[in-house]
Amino acid sequence: MYKTKDYIRNGVMYLNNMLRPRHKMLSTLMLYSTTKCQSRCKHCSIWQKPVEHLSFKDIREIMRSKCISQHTVVGLEGGEFLLHPEADVIMEWFKENHPNYTLLSNCLNPQKVIDAVRKFHPAHLYVSLDGDKETYKSMRGCNGHDKVIEVVKAVRDEVPISLMFCLSPWNSFSDMRYVIEVAKEYDIDVRIGIYGTMDFFDTTADLLSVDFENYIQNIPQNIHDTEENFDFVALYEEWRNGNLRLRCQSIFSELVIHSNGDVPLCQNLDVKLGNIHTHSLDDIFNSRFAHKEQCRYSKECNACWINFHRKYDLILLRNLERFLPKKLIQVVYGKYQWTNNVNETYRQYINRIYS
Repeated sequence: MYKTKDYIRNGVMYLNNMLRPRHKMLSTLMLYSTTKCQSRCKHCSIWQKPVEHLSFKDIREIMRSKCISQHTVVGLEGGEFLLHPEADVIMEWFKENHPNYTLLSNCLNPQKVIDAVRKFHPAHLYVSLDGDKETYKSMRGCNGHDKVIEVVKAVRDEVPISLMFCLSPWNSFSDMRYVIEVAKEYDIDVRIGIYGTMDFFDTTADLLSVDFENYIQNIPQNIHDTEENFDFVALYEEWRNGNLRLRCQSIFSELVIHSNGDVPLCQNLDVKLGNIHTHSLDDIFNSRFAHKEQCRYSKECNACWINFHRKYDLILLRNLERFLPKKLIQVVYGKYQWTNNVNETYRQYINRIYS
C-alpha cells in the first residue's frame, strides 16, 4: 500500500511544513467536487444536499497553487464524481497535466467507471464496498454490490484498485471479513475506515459503539492478510474509551475542498480556513490565520478517528518510535499516549494485544 519512498517523502514534507509554516506543501488534496450522488447511504447525507459543483475553471485555478507539487495526490470525489457535469473534461486535464490523481466511485454506473479508467488513466481507483449484497442494500439504499464486482473484474489488471470498507453502526465485523475475502479473491487492496461524524456529509448517527470486553477478539483474523489496517482498527478501542491521545498533524499536510469552495481545517470540524472563490488556495492554506488554527487544533483536538487524518498521525509516530525513544520524541512532538499507560509504546501495545 505504502512504499518506502512515500514514507521518506512525507517525512521530508512534514519537516518542511513544521519549519516553514507559511510555505507548507500538500501531500494530499481531496476535491469534493460535487454533491450529486445516486446512492442513499445511511452513513452519509450528501445526497440530500442541494446540487452544487466545483467547476472545471475552479479546479484548474486550484491546481495552479504553489502548495501543490507533482507529488501531491489529488482525489476526485463527491458525492459521485462521475455525475459531475464536467467530469470528462476534468479527468482529461488531470491525465495531461497532473497524472498523480485518484478516482473515487460507488460504481453504480459500472460502464462509466470502466470507460473513465481506460480513457483517463487515474493513478488509483477507490471503490466502496461495505459488506455483502444484503448489507450493501441496507446500508447504501440500492443494489450496488454486483456492480462494484463488475468494475473490479474489468479493470483490476489496468489500474491499482482499493476496496473502501467503512465499519459503521449499520454493518459488522462479519462484513469486514467478507470484504477482505473479496479483495483477496481479486488480488486487490482493501482500506478500512470507521464511521465518524463529518460536518460536510451531515452525519447524524452516533459513533460506532465498542464492546470493550471483546473488541480486539472480534476483529476478523483475515485483517492480518491486509496492509496498514489492523492497528488503525484496533486502536479505535483506545481512542473511543478516551485513552489514546495523539496530536493531529495531518492538518498541516492534507486538505479537502468542498463543492461550494469552502476549505475546512479538517474533515471532522466545522472550522473554515477560507473559500477559494474569495482567496487563492495558497493564501488560505498558508495564511497566518490558518497557521494559528492548525497549531491550536493540532495540540487541542483529539475528536475523531477518521482514516484520512488519524492514519497519518499513527504512521508518523509509529515510524518515529522505530528510531527514537518515546520520551525523546515527546520533547519535540509533545506528549502523546497510545493507551491508559502513558509510557507504553506502539510496539509494546501491539505485542500485548497479540499475546
